[in-house]
Amino acid sequence: MLYHLLYPLHTEISIFNIFRYITFRTIYGSLTAFLICLVLGPWVIRKLKKMQIGQHIQDDGPQTHLGKKGTPTMGGILILFSITFSTLLWANLANHYVGIMLLSLFLFGSIGIIDDYLMQVKKHNKGLTARGKFLLQVFSALVISWLIYRCPDFNTQLTIPFLKNITPDLGLWYIPFAAIVIVGTSNAVNLTDGLDGLAIGPIIIAAVAYMFFGYVAGHSEIAAYLHVKHIAACGEMAVICGTLAGAGLGFLWFNSHPAQVFMGDSGSIPLGAILGTVAVITKQEILLVVVGGLFVIEAVSVILQVGYFKMTKGKRIFRMAPLHHHFELKGWAEPKVIVRFWIIAVTLALISLSTLKIR
Repeated sequence: MLYHLLYPLHTEISIFNIFRYITFRTIYGSLTAFLICLVLGPWVIRKLKKMQIGQHIQDDGPQTHLGKKGTPTMGGILILFSITFSTLLWANLANHYVGIMLLSLFLFGSIGIIDDYLMQVKKHNKGLTARGKFLLQVFSALVISWLIYRCPDFNTQLTIPFLKNITPDLGLWYIPFAAIVIVGTSNAVNLTDGLDGLAIGPIIIAAVAYMFFGYVAGHSEIAAYLHVKHIAACGEMAVICGTLAGAGLGFLWFNSHPAQVFMGDSGSIPLGAILGTVAVITKQEILLVVVGGLFVIEAVSVILQVGYFKMTKGKRIFRMAPLHHHFELKGWAEPKVIVRFWIIAVTLALISLSTLKIR
């Protein structure tokens, strides 16, 4: 909005020329999202408490979590609002990828909000059925993938990390592939959201990493120098990743241990989806396995646990899945689990950024 209102005035007032720079709008987009969360956070928490939207703790989980019962949840609504408002304020709204990202946020945010609403407000068992939630995610992801596929400056070649000359072209099959990336990331983040600040920390880290990838892919000279696929309109992804990182930091202010609010499915489902969407748009879909490696590890731990439990008729690989619960039951204090997992996320993000030079 500011870009469209103020940048056209740069011919008369030179200072407004600064709005043409993605770096400037990324910084202030992130600061805006951070301040919105920081200012509105206490009000949102009070409203959630007043509506008695509190976290339900399962009896079969770690006993240390029983004290969290009643902590306000659905705090993801605050994150979604911060990202949306900041994006509308600082991004180039004429950019087709910005519209797609906002649509992804809306579609998956709606799924998460409906799920939380049914569970927390209507007390409808566990919200949406697993089948219903998955089908809605797949439908939404296919819509987003098709829109990306239809973009005039987008191609269906894959970027293989560390290998610059191997770029397989999936053609029409790129649509289901991209949908798998988006749905998979959405559910992986959802599984990771089990401790105070555990999910939002790696989300911030991944957002910063993709901020760099988006900027590089959108800058013709830097992209050519680093042998990265140039996507002319991709630079605006840096602005959106900035708002995601800023909103995440603002939410972490209240979500850090001991948490005053949880994001719930209202946050984890759409935040995972927009990470998957930006990975597809920036042509770093496969690298998401590294950037979001912590989410992958958590998801794989659940898959292995369930599969092994069924095959061996009751035996387990981990004391409890997802993996963070395993370390809790081993005696690690919750803050120790969280910080160590953040360290892993930072390490994986740095490795992913190194692929810009190692090819």
